[in-house]
Formats: sequence, structure tokens, C-alpha cells
Amino acid sequence: MRFSVIKHIILFILLPIVSFSQSKLDTFLTPSDTLNKTRRNAVILAEASLGALTLIGLNQLWYADFERSKFQTINDNSEWLQMDKLGHVFTSYQLGKHGAQLLNWSGVSERDQLLYGATLGFTFLSAVEMLDGYSSEWGFSWGDILANGAGTSLYVGQELLWKEQRIALKYSFHQTKYANRRPDKLGETYLEQILKDYNGQTYWLSANLHAFFKESKIPKWLNVAVGYGGEGMLSGTKDVDNELLTTNQRYRQYYLSFDLNLNAIRTNSKLLRSIFDVFNMIKIPLPTIEFNKKRAVFYLFYN
Repeated sequence: MRFSVIKHIILFILLPIVSFSQSKLDTFLTPSDTLNKTRRNAVILAEASLGALTLIGLNQLWYADFERSKFQTINDNSEWLQMDKLGHVFTSYQLGKHGAQLLNWSGVSERDQLLYGATLGFTFLSAVEMLDGYSSEWGFSWGDILANGAGTSLYVGQELLWKEQRIALKYSFHQTKYANRRPDKLGETYLEQILKDYNGQTYWLSANLHAFFKESKIPKWLNVAVGYGGEGMLSGTKDVDNELLTTNQRYRQYYLSFDLNLNAIRTNSKLLRSIFDVFNMIKIPLPTIEFNKKRAVFYLFYN
């Protein structure tokens, strides 16, 4: 499944343009202490409408370019060094996180936030997976469904265990030489490459140290992150790359780095807090060590 469309949707949902004064905006962004039916209904209507329109648009504009088929499944678990699966985990986690936060803003109970908000990513991505199942180009992937569930579980599990997100799932990107070799697969423009070039993507589990050691003097903004990436991928599977005729070899990359918890930045502005919360999904470039099958590499600033 193509994640460029999904990630555009996330940005559309998470980065609205608001034109209120500062005081009215802060009041508007403040979560309700009790159930605010107007807010709740607006959130439900907006999410349902946007989700339905997106699915209809995908069906008519994207999948219409490919031959339809009877419902079929596909086992793509070995493709892209599982980077596409981490894309599912990340997207499900972020959609679920912000879905729950929108219901919290509406004054919905914690139970319903987890039941109906945190499962937003899993529900939406599973619906898209159904569309894949009726396309001859792809197919319904149980691996994708499992990854969707993992992203939702990461959010829900922490809320049930700690009532907070001590471990955040984050994303970073850097341009690679591989996109120029396969622009049709990996993207022509920088924006396309951010969304499609798995060689330049890194997914991180970023743990807030103060959250685990609350009595310590560790700064609340300091995180330690472990990351995963892949190199040398021109297509999904190894044999298609034909490594015997090229110099590139695909391999896994593991990272250890510091990170910043933007949510710990002190500000009285609800708008800035919302902006920090959105951009907290991005791993901040900081000193990093990469481990792979060839060597260990130190980066002063790694994207």
C-alpha cells in the first residue's frame, strides 16, 4: 500500500490553520473538563466525513488506475526490509494518538478516548487495506493489519499502564542516492522522496528518561532513542534489485541517539503546545551512532 497518500492525510488532519485571536484561540484549544457534546459531535462528524471522502477519493482516483480483481491476500512481509510495516505502525500510532487527544479536547471519558479515538488509525488503515484487497496491483496483507494493531497497541498500552506516553514513536528522513536510480518507485521530488524512499526513512522509539525516573534531576526534555532503517533498496524484494549487477547491497541499520521531548517545553500558549505536540512526531537531529553489518558510524547530527 502506498503511504504517500496516508501521510498527506495525517498532515492535513494535524496541521489546521486557525484564525482566532490569541486569547480566544487558547480558550478554544483548552480541553473541556466535562463532556462537550458540541465538540464531540463536531469531531465525530469531521473524522467520519474526512475518512469517508478519503476512502471514496482513493477508490475513484488512485485505485481506478489499476485493474480490479476479486478479493485477494498477499504476503509482503519480506519486502522493503520491513520498513513499510514500520510505516503502518507509525501511521496507526499517530492517528490513534491524535484521535484520542481530540476526544480528550471534547471532554470524553478516558475509556471512550481509548475505545473510539486511539483506534482511529487501526480502523482507517484497515479500511484502506480492504481496498488493496480488491486491486490486482496489491492485495490484502495480514502483515499490514498486524502492524496497524501494533501501532494502536503502543499508544493504548502506555495509557493503560502509565496514563502517559513515555515512549514516543517518531520519524526522520534524509535524501539518498537511490531515489535518482528509481524515481518511479522512490520519488522524483523531495516531498515524494520523504514519503516513498524507504532508504532515507528512519523510525524511532524515543523514551523520556524523566518519565521513568521521576525523582531524578534528569531534564524533562531529554529522551534516548533507538532507531531502525534500511539501505540499498531499489524495490521491495532483494532478487529484483539484482545485486550481482550493481554495487548496492541492502542491509539493516540500527541507531542509538539522544532526542528532545518537545512537549516538555514550557509555554503558556496553547497554540504553541499544539504545534510542539504535532512536531514531536519528528526525531530531532542529534549525535547518533549507527550499527550495521559492515561497521559502526558516528554522526554529529543524524536525520
